[in-house]
Amino acid sequence: MEAPRGVQVSAAAGDFKATCRKELHLQSTEGEIFLNADKIRLGNLPTGSFSSSSPSSSSSRQTVYELCVCPNGKLYLSPAGVGSTCQSSSNICLWS
Repeated sequence: MEAPRGVQVSAAAGDFKATCRKELHLQSTEGEIFLNADKIRLGNLPTGSFSSSSPSSSSSRQTVYELCVCPNGKLYLSPAGVGSTCQSSSNICLWS
């Protein structure tokens, strides 16, 4: 679908779904991509591990995670701690 000035898709009374077999790209070359919702869900994100100097027995009950970004843009979750637990040398970043 192409248009010289813009395209608008609206689903006033229902869902809007876009599915594909491989990759779905959203690109704005001179603006922004704006997601406006009460909840934005990112499913199937890999979970990295964070090793601290004092292991905690509550690691099996971890319920809060930090959203992290690798230098190449890949997203992953890291168990939340007192400070940031995102690490650019994370195994998730190294394998991608």
